[in-house]
Amino acid sequence: MSVTTPLVPTRRVAPAKARILDTAIVRFYQDGIRSVGVDRLIQESSVTKATFYKHFGSKDRLIRDYVDALAQRDITDWDDRTHPASEPEHLLREWADLLVERVHADDFRGNPFLNAAAEFANPADPVRVRITEHFEAATERFATIFEDLGHPLPGAAADRMLLAAMGLEAWSYTGDVIAASAAFRTTVDRLIAEAASPTR
Repeated sequence: MSVTTPLVPTRRVAPAKARILDTAIVRFYQDGIRSVGVDRLIQESSVTKATFYKHFGSKDRLIRDYVDALAQRDITDWDDRTHPASEPEHLLREWADLLVERVHADDFRGNPFLNAAAEFANPADPVRVRITEHFEAATERFATIFEDLGHPLPGAAADRMLLAAMGLEAWSYTGDVIAASAAFRTTVDRLIAEAASPTR
């Protein structure tokens, strides 16, 4: 699923609210959060100013909902892609395939969480806190999988996996997506091999 694919809400949402959030998901990711004003979001969402403020109250609230939507989408994408997988190695390889497909998409503009974090300098800002929580949750998920795989250092393996994923996304956007994808897959292979040969 692309970052700019319209949101599929997990609970019932008013159509106008969903439309505003869908517009924000596209515009914030493609153009940057700070550079996209409320008036532009209202115009592209085809809603009134009163409707916008009724549902979100402020742009700051919409930004937080944007980050929450991205986090939920990551979980949904993961679950959809890895649902048929039962073995830990299969889970990791399916997720790696998903990420490589994502960086090859025409609308790929880098990691949306890192992009958002770069616009909020204060680590205590609610947006930064939510992003940190998302990455911590991802690391915990990987650590559990590596533990199930039998890796001798599942926490360290999870850290390296997340670092490799961020490197893939950064290099794919700013450099050579083919080389980045190959290097990423090599890292995944090595992490899986370490579980198979823990003394290596």
